[in-house]
Amino acid sequence: MKKIVSFLNPYRVAIAIALFLMLIELAVELIQPLLMAKIIDDGILQKDLDAVARWGMVMLSITLIAFFAGIANSFYAAHVSQSFGFDVRKALFVKIQYFSFSNFNRFPGSSLMTRLTNDLTQIQNTVFMGLRIMLRAPLLVIGGTVMAFAVNVKLASILICSLPLLILFLLWMMRKAGNLFRIVQEKLDAVNRIVQENLAGMRLIKAFLRHDYELSRFQKANQDLKNQTVSVLRFLEMIQPVLLFVLNASILIILWVAHADVVEGEVKVGEVVAVVNYATRIMSVLSMLSFIISAFSRAKASSLRIAEVLETNIDITDDLAQSANEIKEGKIEFRDVSFTYPDSSSQVLDHVSFIVNPGETLALLGATGSGKSTIFHLIMRLYDPTNGRVLIDEMDIHTIKLENLRKSIGLVPQESLLFTGTVKENIAWGKEDAELDEIAAAAKSAQIHETILKLPQGYDTMISQKGANLSGGQKQRISIARALVRKPKILLLDDSTSALDLKTEEKLLNALMQYKCTTLIITQKIATAMAADHILLLEDGKVLATGTHEELLQRVPLYRKIYESQYGKGGLYGAQTSY
Repeated sequence: MKKIVSFLNPYRVAIAIALFLMLIELAVELIQPLLMAKIIDDGILQKDLDAVARWGMVMLSITLIAFFAGIANSFYAAHVSQSFGFDVRKALFVKIQYFSFSNFNRFPGSSLMTRLTNDLTQIQNTVFMGLRIMLRAPLLVIGGTVMAFAVNVKLASILICSLPLLILFLLWMMRKAGNLFRIVQEKLDAVNRIVQENLAGMRLIKAFLRHDYELSRFQKANQDLKNQTVSVLRFLEMIQPVLLFVLNASILIILWVAHADVVEGEVKVGEVVAVVNYATRIMSVLSMLSFIISAFSRAKASSLRIAEVLETNIDITDDLAQSANEIKEGKIEFRDVSFTYPDSSSQVLDHVSFIVNPGETLALLGATGSGKSTIFHLIMRLYDPTNGRVLIDEMDIHTIKLENLRKSIGLVPQESLLFTGTVKENIAWGKEDAELDEIAAAAKSAQIHETILKLPQGYDTMISQKGANLSGGQKQRISIARALVRKPKILLLDDSTSALDLKTEEKLLNALMQYKCTTLIITQKIATAMAADHILLLEDGKVLATGTHEELLQRVPLYRKIYESQYGKGGLYGAQTSY
């Protein structure tokens, strides 16, 4: 909670002004019953119209002051709440940008979306209400009680007896509601997760006719959210009846006692009206507290969820980095590297060692789950090794700043991800200041330049969400161009030619040879592996063999088996590549 409140510090002046204006409104509200008493005792009962007019004008004047103070208060409250929301949202987004993959594993994407949107909106609205009406409520209770005592101690004593019990009751309700609303937000996470999965996998859902199943899954999550929300709201509905009963009973007792005192002349009628007026105002404020407690409890639950993200320790840092260390050649070395994913007991990499010299191309082959993509993750420091060392240019990867490391690497992921924007913007995403000729050169190397020119607006053609208006091969080649435009020292291709035909792939691999970079290619194609200088064969996280295509074909049965599955026994030893 303290973490979230700290975001209000830059707006202390605006908060002070808003609170001052709110106090003006409160002061007017507390003075009005006294003026009403004056009008009754000095004007109406004495049949003095001048007194009624005089005190009436005073009431009208201070009411106008309160009206304009309320408008100004709303302006400052809105300014603080919107600025606060902007700052927290920015801090959350920046924090998420620096998350490692292990940090992301802790928070599902749907949960982060909920925290960035719904949770933040809850807190933002509570900040506005806090400066507008929420703080005014307890102050009005206290101020109204004090003013009631100033008017008549005997009658006010009846009122004060009920307040401690009501306050304890409200505090208990608020604590209980906070825990319940935390569960509501978790149920909302579940709904958002299903929606997110369905939007991402809509084509697959249609292809497999899983509409009914996904609908039932959504309905269950949605029903759980509804039931939990209804349960919390029903719980909060207890507040208002209890408050109304206790306070109405207090007012009845005040009127009963006051009747006898008025008859005996010990109490003025105006005093009775003033005390009842204060009691009524207190009752109206307390009756609003069910709404205020609901909002505050929900905001408290949301603030804890947001603070959980902001206070997460990022495990990939530059603590050991030296600013002078930069990648110049691109030599990669794994020394006895082992790796286990967080919250997992099985090793993905088991004592892996290999060297890729500058400018060489290494192909990584192996079954699914053999650790190929994990090697890429460790090179980019998306994870750190559990044991062993990763070195680039003879430097431990921990001594290279993350910015220096990653700007020297061009990554083409297995799943091509394009952003909404033009083709030019998507390629330049790899190098923000890239000129058009650099973009075109990268596109030519990626074998996509001619295709782009045939698009309606060429490089200015808009790409729809996730590249839905492009084929799989086109998306892959634009992703490759995005990596090449960086002119990286290290190029990582994660099975990124799977959608290309053999002829296009041959041209692409030949073009890559022109780049002075160390290249690692994850592939399932022997034809692609044959174009590499060396091949690393992985099995169950271990290096089974390393060498050239001819060497592995001669001495590694598993490699020979993979080769035969793609070329047949008749092609053994005789197949040649033109790459």
